[in-house]
Amino acid sequence: MAPVPTSYTSSGKEACVEVAWLPGGDIGVRDSKNPAGPALTFTHTERAAFTAGFRNGGSATVGSP
Repeated sequence: MAPVPTSYTSSGKEACVEVAWLPGGDIGVRDSKNPAGPALTFTHTERAAFTAGFRNGGSATVGSP
């Protein structure tokens, strides 16, 4: 992931994630306690749909079914 991540830590410091803007505009998300572990990669469109789902209290679909 990119060297300048943004971190979010829950109040109990048990759920920590890092978000990084990757070359080409994609966004990477990983568990900050396991930086060598797997990461999710989202395009801008996928990230927008993912976050819209949380804002709307449900889920969002990217692209055509």
